[in-house]
Amino acid sequence: MTFEQIEKKINLAQAINREEALWLLIEADLLKTGWLADNIRRQKHPENRVTFVVDRNVNYSNICESQCKFCAFYRSADAKDAYLLDYDEIFAKVQELADHDGTQLLMQGGIHPTLKIEWFEELFRQLREKFPQVQIHSLSPAEVIQIADLSDLTMEECLQRLHRAGLASVPGGGAEILVDEVRKTISPNKIGWKKWAWVMEEAHHLGMRTTATMMFGSTEKPADIIEHLFRIREIQERTGGFTAFIPWSYQPDNTELGGTASTGIEYLKVLAVSRIVLDNIDNIQASWVTQGALMAQVALYFGGNDLGGTMLEENVVAAAGCAFRMSQADIVELVRGAGFVPARRTTEYQVLEEY
Repeated sequence: MTFEQIEKKINLAQAINREEALWLLIEADLLKTGWLADNIRRQKHPENRVTFVVDRNVNYSNICESQCKFCAFYRSADAKDAYLLDYDEIFAKVQELADHDGTQLLMQGGIHPTLKIEWFEELFRQLREKFPQVQIHSLSPAEVIQIADLSDLTMEECLQRLHRAGLASVPGGGAEILVDEVRKTISPNKIGWKKWAWVMEEAHHLGMRTTATMMFGSTEKPADIIEHLFRIREIQERTGGFTAFIPWSYQPDNTELGGTASTGIEYLKVLAVSRIVLDNIDNIQASWVTQGALMAQVALYFGGNDLGGTMLEENVVAAAGCAFRMSQADIVELVRGAGFVPARRTTEYQVLEEY
């Protein structure tokens, strides 16, 4: 196998296979792989635009039954610092988002032991009434499964009811690595990869767009990363429902799992291979939240075309000791400094404004 053979396939718009993707990840030259990814990004986004959304991540509770080993955020229900926000507290946070012309509410909590669907339905109805300009891009497949189980509903019934109440799109949280052998090590109490995919495909069937994520750098092998990418690719082939893919690196501080964080070089390689494999997903997010501003700029030349959200609030990654912060003005300046046109977008990638 040679780089030239893979390059030829890509130039002919042919999808690479798992073996070729694994070779790119572990054998190929970083800069050459980045160049391939950058070419795909340029073809998909010839306008030289890098997008972002003004959003807020409201973690409505830190009480979680999953107790994943890589997570520093969760608490047991009887912990002194366990919490569940009430509606008024959530509304106050969303009001601040609206005051910043925000358009996306990313609301996620733990796998809560008692919250049934009625709590979420009423919350979403009131949010939609009070803040019609804000898209409710919330929950995760694991949360949907938990809500369904507690409420004696099928997953499909649960998702349909949440959608009718105001849930407009679903983020890809909880994907970690979509290989059950890895999941049993790092998150043994969380749903398996097939249930994650099940929720996503049902959301797509209902007309809801979703994102897909990957947390790498914990205990997985390179082949697991590639399997994850191809499982995402195959779902997209069936449904076309993913708007974006977001790879981010495991943050080990304050976690039970421990270990060391991935290097910037490892991050860029995974990002580039993600762009190459997922040629049927339009957008690849560069994670300034875990990588910082300067690495995010470099990532825009390794396949990334989007910088995610401004995140007026973020607690989960911050609990693991990673606390990069950027304002909307910071993101605009970052994009310009990298040689691109900054553009504010909606959750579904409609451009609202260029800067």
